[in-house]
Amino acid sequence: MPYKSLSALPESVRDNLPRHAQEIYLAAFNNAWVEYRDPGDRRGKASREEVAHKVAWAAVKQQYEKKGDKWCRKK
Repeated sequence: MPYKSLSALPESVRDNLPRHAQEIYLAAFNNAWVEYRDPGDRRGKASREEVAHKVAWAAVKQQYEKKGDKWCRKK
């Protein structure tokens, strides 16, 4: 279930990430949703959704880091 908009993202993403990080999350999730549709492309028994969320968080963490309670863009 790819996300159509930022408002459709999980509450944990919307409430914690800055807008740009949400955009990264949405794009990475949607790309991973397509890329890992075949169970043979996934490791172990992870679901398609679980893999897409992991990929999305990894993409966010390439450009953002958590400092205390806030996500900040890496310098």
